[in-house]
Amino acid sequence: MAESSATGAGPASLSDRVIAFLDAWVPKPAAWAFALRIWIAMMLALAAAFWLQLDSASSAATCVAILAQPKRGQAISKAVYRLLGTLIGAVVSIVVVALFGQDRVLLFTSVTVWLGLCVFVAQYLQDTRAYGAMLSGYTVAIIALGQIDDPQGTFDAAVSRVAVIVLGIVAITFINDALASPSTWRALLPQLRKAWDGTRAYARESLADGDLGAARTAALIRTIAPMRADASAIAGELDDGPFRAAGARSCIAALYVMAASIRTVAAAAANLRNPSPAVAEALDICRRVADAPDPASLDRDDERLRDLVDEAVRDGQRPLDEVVVLQRALDFVCAATFAQDGLGAVADGHEPLRDASLPTHRDFPVALRGAFRVALGFAATAATFVALGLPQASFALVQVAATASLSSVTPDPKKFATGVVIGMVLAATFAGIARFVFLNGVQGFPMLAMVMAPVIFLGCFLSLNPKTFGIGFIVIVFFPVLLGPANPQTYDAETFLLNAFLVVVAATILSIVVRLLIPVTPAQKRVFALDSAHRALANALLGEGGDATTRTSLNADRLFQFAGYSSGSGAVRQASLSHAFALARLEAAAARGHAELRRLWPTTPMRDAILRARDGLATADDRALEASAGDLIRAASRQDRRVRLTTARAASDLLTAARTIARHRKFLRRLGVGAVSLLKRPD
Repeated sequence: MAESSATGAGPASLSDRVIAFLDAWVPKPAAWAFALRIWIAMMLALAAAFWLQLDSASSAATCVAILAQPKRGQAISKAVYRLLGTLIGAVVSIVVVALFGQDRVLLFTSVTVWLGLCVFVAQYLQDTRAYGAMLSGYTVAIIALGQIDDPQGTFDAAVSRVAVIVLGIVAITFINDALASPSTWRALLPQLRKAWDGTRAYARESLADGDLGAARTAALIRTIAPMRADASAIAGELDDGPFRAAGARSCIAALYVMAASIRTVAAAAANLRNPSPAVAEALDICRRVADAPDPASLDRDDERLRDLVDEAVRDGQRPLDEVVVLQRALDFVCAATFAQDGLGAVADGHEPLRDASLPTHRDFPVALRGAFRVALGFAATAATFVALGLPQASFALVQVAATASLSSVTPDPKKFATGVVIGMVLAATFAGIARFVFLNGVQGFPMLAMVMAPVIFLGCFLSLNPKTFGIGFIVIVFFPVLLGPANPQTYDAETFLLNAFLVVVAATILSIVVRLLIPVTPAQKRVFALDSAHRALANALLGEGGDATTRTSLNADRLFQFAGYSSGSGAVRQASLSHAFALARLEAAAARGHAELRRLWPTTPMRDAILRARDGLATADDRALEASAGDLIRAASRQDRRVRLTTARAASDLLTAARTIARHRKFLRRLGVGAVSLLKRPD
């Protein structure tokens, strides 16, 4: 019996491994549907370009390939910015050629400068807007360098370029609508719900176990931050798309605030030896919201917490930590209201309660290095090709400009460059086989469509896998470029081989450039991010903060990026992440505190306490901040409800800043925080 069981276990185990292998490598139905849509759209764009007798018909197919996105909103958003980028690039190329068409050195210099400028701007944008800025850079290279021997044809080349781009956009938009491409908002909704559930779980853990620490909070942020890209892509999908997009942004921003608020609640509650009934009630409300909130109970909880906060300030003698617990519990409930409303807006398209912005953190040194890397790489390549007198050098330079620009807006340029090298080799190989084996002497469009189908399907499958995205993207984009479908089709092997060689050379140059030319290591990125946070903190301590929700979202994005840069031992990562969170917490508290103090300034009896609080923030004096928080509450106890509620927010921020300064005093001193002149005191 034992032998029989052991014998039977072998085939079962083998079959399980086979099934697991097939499940991992055989594309899912959604992948087949995506590939089919892209192939049909590319063939439609090609056929229309042939019928309209446009120059470079393959560019229409390439446009479709670049816009290949699995969801409709993503494709529409990318198409809009691709059109805008192309239009800007076309206008600039006409101007550049008109000014420097007779001097190749000045022409190359102007293209290089424009390329670097566009890459620099793209670093400060996000998602498809960054792509549009980057595209306007290499569009100038495509048009201006393509007409370097015929400057008089630049205008016609620019018009032709815009025409094929519009044709590609129309083709993929029509096919996505006709074949019911998945909507972005439908895919985003379950992700938002998962993040909503995860944030409430984080809140329950915090209330049960206390402050969960920087690493656990960073893990929560990593589940929230990636949804921002899809949130901005929803707007163009439906008539109520702007409302759904606003709801998604509001929900994401609210989840950040929920995490920050409940962490402060847990930390402040731990400092209370004998919690009052008001604190116990506030914690019970937070637990109830974390378990199963509903809109009606959220409104009641909000009103009840406002009453508890008001009573605590009116008393004037409550412990400061109690005021913090009550105020941050109120913030938690308010954020939960916005999060739940945002989820509903994404689901049904109603107008949300607000439209929060989700700013992107960018470090100037990283952006500047990225721009210089692309510009210097392009300039060095241009000088080399011109000096060698290589034929079709302009074709190769266009590929260098395009791939270098594309790499600049990817999270990992080195990984993307490796994918470009592999993808270029595959694209050149597939194009050669298709052109000289299957299409040799053939002029019919149906045969062209059938030969292109397997390669396009393979590229789409590869692009859907994050690990092979770069390879798949390059295959579907550069396969039609190298195949060069035309009417009539040409079969010049020498020209094809030279083009294939040049694109592989361009990919190799990119791989070398991103590794050797002004590289930015994770350690450098950590330093730049901390420097940026330090400067923002210095401004916040002096009262130059911004909107609280916007600042919280910006800090969350900075922390999300910073967590990805971390390396070294676990202890080093933990300490580094803890310091980054401390800077973000102190900056947000200082900015909000100054904002609330400005609202309280018209209340004359509180001005002395306000001035002391401002001085405490400017000098990062934790004792002065804690004392001024108590003074503000005692002064506000004799004022009206509006002033008391505002004071509770200000005192909570002042105490949060004081506790953060005290806990991280050595680190802040190393940064020079606290040695700030009071001459810049805000009025």
